[in-house]
Amino acid sequence: MRLRSLGAALAVTAALTALPLTTTPAAAAETPLSQGKSATASSTENAGTPAADAVDGSTATRWSSAASDNQWLQVDLGTSASVTQVVLNWEAAYGKDYKVQISNDGSTWTDLRSVTGGDGGIDTLDVSGQGRYVRMLGVHRATTWGYSLWEFQVYGTADGTQTGCGTANAAQGRPASASSTENAGTPASAAFDGSTTTRWSSQPADPQWLQVDLGSVQTVCKVDLTWEAAYGKDFQIQASADGQSWTTLRSVTGATGGTASYDVSGSGRYVRIYGTARGTGYGYSLWEVAVHTTGTGVPPVQGGGDLGPNVIVVDPSTPNLQQKFDQVFAQQESAQFGSGRYQFLLKPGTYNGINAQLGFYTSVSGLGLNPDDTQINGDITVDAGWFNGNATQNFWRSAENLAITPSNGTDRWAVAQAAPFRRIHVKGGLNLAPNGYGWASGGYIADSKIDGTVGPYSQQQWYTRDSSVGGWTNGVWNMTFTGVQGAPATNFDSGPYTTLDTTPVSREKPFLYLDGSAYKVFVPAKRTNARGVSWPANAGTSIPLDRFYVVKPGATAATINQALAQGLNLLFTPGVYHLDRTIEVNRADTVVLGLGLATLVPDNGVDAMHVADVDGVRLAGFLIDAGPVNSDTLLRIGTPGATADHSANPTTMQDVFIRIGGAGPGLATNSVVVNSNNTVIDHTWIWRADHGSGVGWETNRADYGLRVNGNDVLATGLFVEHFNKYDVYWSGERGRTIFFQNEKAYDAPNAAAITHDGIVGYAAYKVADTVTTHEAWGLGSYCNYTADPSIVQAHGFQVPVKPGIKMHDLLVISLGGMGQYAHVVNDTGAPTSGTSTVPSKVVQFP
Repeated sequence: MRLRSLGAALAVTAALTALPLTTTPAAAAETPLSQGKSATASSTENAGTPAADAVDGSTATRWSSAASDNQWLQVDLGTSASVTQVVLNWEAAYGKDYKVQISNDGSTWTDLRSVTGGDGGIDTLDVSGQGRYVRMLGVHRATTWGYSLWEFQVYGTADGTQTGCGTANAAQGRPASASSTENAGTPASAAFDGSTTTRWSSQPADPQWLQVDLGSVQTVCKVDLTWEAAYGKDFQIQASADGQSWTTLRSVTGATGGTASYDVSGSGRYVRIYGTARGTGYGYSLWEVAVHTTGTGVPPVQGGGDLGPNVIVVDPSTPNLQQKFDQVFAQQESAQFGSGRYQFLLKPGTYNGINAQLGFYTSVSGLGLNPDDTQINGDITVDAGWFNGNATQNFWRSAENLAITPSNGTDRWAVAQAAPFRRIHVKGGLNLAPNGYGWASGGYIADSKIDGTVGPYSQQQWYTRDSSVGGWTNGVWNMTFTGVQGAPATNFDSGPYTTLDTTPVSREKPFLYLDGSAYKVFVPAKRTNARGVSWPANAGTSIPLDRFYVVKPGATAATINQALAQGLNLLFTPGVYHLDRTIEVNRADTVVLGLGLATLVPDNGVDAMHVADVDGVRLAGFLIDAGPVNSDTLLRIGTPGATADHSANPTTMQDVFIRIGGAGPGLATNSVVVNSNNTVIDHTWIWRADHGSGVGWETNRADYGLRVNGNDVLATGLFVEHFNKYDVYWSGERGRTIFFQNEKAYDAPNAAAITHDGIVGYAAYKVADTVTTHEAWGLGSYCNYTADPSIVQAHGFQVPVKPGIKMHDLLVISLGGMGQYAHVVNDTGAPTSGTSTVPSKVVQFP
């Protein structure tokens, strides 16, 4: 803050009102604790203004955010510290009102200083606090731009057991890579083999780089370089937590080769030498690179390792394999709200005579890169014997990435919601109904090839995406297809089908596979206007398991957040995880993948997970179960007011399920809030429980299922049910939904309890009045007002009437006459009546 306006412009928290600001840091001769450390932000204006540039020690580079309030920049000091001063060097786009906060875990924050009425320049704040993470939390901007800082400097004293700079070479023998090599005799690994008779050398061009993977995030204090005659004149020593975003620890110009040691300060798992100017006409050539680290008393979280007690890995020679499937099924068949969680992983090969029956919270997946790598001559079966032939409660199970040759020619997959069938090759037919053809309420197929005919029979609704089928026999109410070869033609005016030739944007779910004996996670690439399966082409990238924190039962949220801060991805093994703080996913391209319906339970009213407004986060394969103390938002994607464009690399939410009540009392105001633009929601079931334990109008109160504030968000396969107010409330522009299934809350006590603005009943799917462009296909809402069957809901869908609003193939249904609908959408569409469960439809609105 500029000294001239000190008296008028500054307002701080009551406890700090009398503290003065100075124009230069008292510890100006010190190196800030923050310099070169790992930094993250809620958003960035563009690729040229990353968070790291605010802690690189240079006033020629800067971080800048998206142009909205409520943005933040934070730095991980690497260890707990006593913080005494924070200096903010603002660019022209400064914060008028902001807070400086500190945290031990990156989740729970304490205010060090609150500033209001700031006027930019350099703000030097004397503070007092203890923690590992320090952040600037913007409240109000002073300009129409975002927040922009040349430098964010934190001063104080680091804690922990400092052991000094170690003499051991942490890089020796570690995996290495390079931008190029001169020839096969000068590989990258030769610079880290401990020998001065072997070397790495590059091609004769600028720039070139050499990097090493230390195996975990470490604090780097010194780097030794032993150059061959072809040396680097100008270069940088850099560190990274993830091998993608780099922080410069030291810039060297005018070097003359030979052997040199450089003191540095920073942390990272990866260290690289980035050459910008050669000293000779040859390339860069290093005999050896040694990296020295220092201990801080805070051990890093290690990536990789075993998959925990609830993952069952088998191969065709596994003894008593059928017995293993049967034992788990006996335990899980009717355990709808139990705590058991299991994942079967089948190594590539051929399995004969197997019938893998899947109960609750049980997943089966092949470990090949392609479905046909794992062949089952037998069945993967879901039936409804446990519920007297009624499959409407066959929730929470999955099959993925394998091929089935059914024993009788047709496999049975009689599921309800939250039971994805992904990346499967069925060499025969597929029956989606239970034995006896009782009711069923699914369902979802993606990236699958069914050679024979699919028979939904008693299935009420179904969504199929980017697949191929040999035929499709019938349907009850709402069968929607996008990008499906062999799908039936649209006939919604007289039948159940809505068919789009392609899917506008899709990206298949990440999955675990074996590359030889090494586990990796394959992350498929984005597709546009897709039709048919993505395999065997398999565009995408592979991430080794050691880049994941393998989360096992008993892990704490603090450790999970530490792993994320180190740049690790998350692989949740099957289990139930209680969270005493919010999981913070702040790094672009982070993968959070669950096995066996791993379940996250937020305790004491915290939110379960927040995702920053960054590119390409993948959330997949887990369940969030609300705790008994109200959470504001169980899952938040993007910060409020997010404006960044993520169209090239959107965040995806796939097979992520939400539950409020059923397993016990649960409370959450909002289930899922999407603030990030371009997010793709691909198959979710967001469910306020209508049965089970802890169920009642106020006992498991949850006002909103899905709230979409971001623009250009796409939902494919959206199931949202039973919320106290709006099941879906869409405020973002240019949103699209392909397939929506809904039931209104059974337990609304009477019409008065759900009357608002003179309207009886909250719409299942509400598009905000301010929205000008929105489009949706294949939407159904059902009412079953068991507490008061006299309720007449005004409509299932409510949208503004504008040229850019286009709604296709909508229906409402009264289930057995338990309540009725007056209209389908707004005041359009015939009312439902009687007990015959006949849909009222609108093919096009307006």
